[in-house]
Amino acid sequence: MKVNTPKILFENNVKIYVLPKDKIIFESELEKQSIEYYCDIENQPMFESGIRYFIKNDDRIKIDKIFIENEIIANTETIQTSDYRDQKKIQKIYLKGAVIVIGIMLLIMLIESLLN
Repeated sequence: MKVNTPKILFENNVKIYVLPKDKIIFESELEKQSIEYYCDIENQPMFESGIRYFIKNDDRIKIDKIFIENEIIANTETIQTSDYRDQKKIQKIYLKGAVIVIGIMLLIMLIESLLN
């Protein structure tokens, strides 16, 4: 069975956007479960909202199960979502950076006050 097939474009389908970081896991799961899909990566100018997949409407329950089991963040054209786990990681990095800068500034001020 061919899984990445454009014939799905002419059937009753749903468009799903998957973040680039989840592409390999998602496609692997689709192939394991023999779910036909069409990945429209060649015709997408930007990937901010994810990589577009066309999947048969009949396979929606299987797709939902793949998303839940593999913790894949996906969205449709109307409902844009982002991976909040990544945003939390970035916020932690900014917070650590700010603490380090403030710590260095306080250390410099302490050293200057002791030298005067």
